[in-house]
Amino acid sequence: MDNALLEVLVEHHNNGDHAQNGWKPHVYTAAIKNVSEKCSVEITKDNILARCKTFDKHYEIISKILAQSGFGWDWEKNNLSIDSEDVWAKYVESNKAAACYKNKVVKNWDAISLIYSKDHATGEGARTAVESSHELAAELGGDNGHEGSPTISSSHWGHESSKAKRHRTHDALCNFLREITTSFQASTKAVEPVVTQPTITSPEEIFEALQEIPDLAHEDILKAYPVLTSDERKFKSLMALPMDMRKDWLLMQI
Repeated sequence: MDNALLEVLVEHHNNGDHAQNGWKPHVYTAAIKNVSEKCSVEITKDNILARCKTFDKHYEIISKILAQSGFGWDWEKNNLSIDSEDVWAKYVESNKAAACYKNKVVKNWDAISLIYSKDHATGEGARTAVESSHELAAELGGDNGHEGSPTISSSHWGHESSKAKRHRTHDALCNFLREITTSFQASTKAVEPVVTQPTITSPEEIFEALQEIPDLAHEDILKAYPVLTSDERKFKSLMALPMDMRKDWLLMQI
């Protein structure tokens, strides 16, 4: 199903139908139709949003891992390639949410990384402070060489320049006082403790993880599914085990 869904999302991403606040309405219609035709499965917009949330989570975590030295992507096994256990241990120590991705199979990484590498600022349409200052200078003095431009006497220019300097000095003083006031107000506020919200794994991701376990019977998947969706700690315990041990451990839980 993911193949049929991502096929549509990639096409419309390339067409510019992927905005910062989500996909345009006709994209959902096209995705629902394509999945129905190719997979004989009826899905809704909510199903698509749930899968997109999972794809987004995959991209957020895996892209950060791949940005570090010692990691790569195995295109045949569809999971991370890691230089050593020591490299992985050091990374997970400060990135707990990535623990379950050590052996996790994530198919269609090429499509996911294409779609979700968006929403980053680029140089196109952006101006630096230097560019802005050059534009301002051009606006103030760019017309002086034009034919028919009014001639400004040196005394008048000096008077206007003096007024501009006084105005800038006044603005700078106001900004300085405003910063002091803001800093004082911030220092008098009580520091509230930062509460880290626990990460809740989506039912779709849990079901996907169960399907990846080799030789796990359909009946056992159905038994394990409600156990893991209701107990986040058990799911994390399962994902921390090597793939060849997950089936035996899971059968002990159900």
